[in-house]
Amino acid sequence: MPIFKKVNKNKALQESVDYKGNRRYVGRAETVAYVLNDAAATLNISDFYERYIYDVVKIDFNYLALHNFIATIWDIINDTFIGVVVERTRTRWGKFKPYMLFGQIPLMVIGLFYWIIPFIFGGTSATYLPKLIFYSVMMMVQETAGTFTGIANTGFMTTITPNPVERTRLITMAHLLSHIFEDLPKQIFGILYDLVINDKVNWELPKLFAGFGLVCAILSTVFVMYFFILSRERVQQSVERPSVIQGLKAIVTNKPVLVQVLSSFLSGFGVGTSRTNFYIDVIGSITWKTIVGIPAFPVKFISYSFVAPLRKRFSTKALWIFEDAWTDMLWMVVFGIGSINKNFMKKPIILPLMGLEEIFEMCVYGLRRVIPNEIVNESMDYCEWKNGYRAEAMTGVAQSLISKLQRTVMGSVQSIILGKIGYQQGIKVGTQTDKTKWWIFALGTGIPIITSSLGIIPKLFYPLNAEMRNQMYVDLQERRDRMAKIMQEGSAEEAKLAAEAEINGDFVK
Repeated sequence: MPIFKKVNKNKALQESVDYKGNRRYVGRAETVAYVLNDAAATLNISDFYERYIYDVVKIDFNYLALHNFIATIWDIINDTFIGVVVERTRTRWGKFKPYMLFGQIPLMVIGLFYWIIPFIFGGTSATYLPKLIFYSVMMMVQETAGTFTGIANTGFMTTITPNPVERTRLITMAHLLSHIFEDLPKQIFGILYDLVINDKVNWELPKLFAGFGLVCAILSTVFVMYFFILSRERVQQSVERPSVIQGLKAIVTNKPVLVQVLSSFLSGFGVGTSRTNFYIDVIGSITWKTIVGIPAFPVKFISYSFVAPLRKRFSTKALWIFEDAWTDMLWMVVFGIGSINKNFMKKPIILPLMGLEEIFEMCVYGLRRVIPNEIVNESMDYCEWKNGYRAEAMTGVAQSLISKLQRTVMGSVQSIILGKIGYQQGIKVGTQTDKTKWWIFALGTGIPIITSSLGIIPKLFYPLNAEMRNQMYVDLQERRDRMAKIMQEGSAEEAKLAAEAEINGDFVK
């Protein structure tokens, strides 16, 4: 069966099912808060985290590998515990909102300390033990708080509205508008970073990182708190808290989740490093990354207009596969051409080439931001449809744990590789050896694509087609309406029994 089989008009109508008259549940103020909360997740200077650790904080590569191993053990312990706690939470605020509040504040406080490490341990070596211990403890606490907020945010987004059409609209709008917030700090910081490392201004890198890092951390917290105040969970959880066994069962029997987990697992073996390092260490200026991306910038926004018509014409699975394969193909072209005759070091060749790659890649940017989020939401609805309860927390933990384990292992591998290719920390920009520069280029373009390519295979088996998706939401709406009526007219015990009968096919209208 061809992957890109066209969807006929009836299926297209089913794909955008008229859910309760296409009723909108989320008002204007809450929509604004939703957009700001989405922006909060990317309001940072994450493109420069590696440079901060390598050249400003100066943590030894071998120690980073050891820290990643210890953090992996900690993740296995705390993630499972946190998933169970969140899954069984029932409060007047909802299941997820409390953790958005009580997780974000510790993250902000820890973030403040993260950016002042160079001032606390200024002038120390990359192997200075107190600095290494301080860094490890702080990162592990941050990881724990981040697990709470990560599970809460992912789960909350699946419950903010029961209308799948409105949910897609919110996701698209949030990702489109949040670029205003998420791109600006990185672009401004990149220009200032270049001025500092090229001795154009007499500033210190620790102060530059601290200033931007602290402002971003505080603003992100403000956005999350604003969303916390205005938002509501509208998809109700089952009356009975699911047991640990039920949560694990929901993962095993949820085919959409299994596809996601397996795809993430296989793609998680990708070995690479940030392309920021390529622009700094090979090209000699991070500003070139901004300049190269200028022609593609409007295409990024225009790409969101393609999402709705493409979703009507093609299946979710086809778009998920296409976006992945398209992007991989483009970067392999860059890798191939750049590796010929040291073209990766020739600005007149490599910079226009990467600019063209950016333009073509941004054509599918809207799909990349919307489709994976929709698949996560559909997976949670599928769980409720099949099992009668939602297991966002345990499902999120399973996905997150696999991702973290692999990211930690591959992070250690990356640290070891950087040491093996002769990468030198803290030296003047552009002074790495030619051999090291080629490896930096390869680790930012072709090698990650090659080593993560198996991740596309599970996507071929994504089970939800248009007809099944439509039937799922029709059944869920009917079931929720019945449960709401019983809750109004009867007891919680009656609602529980009715829900069990509904799942077993014994429900009598």
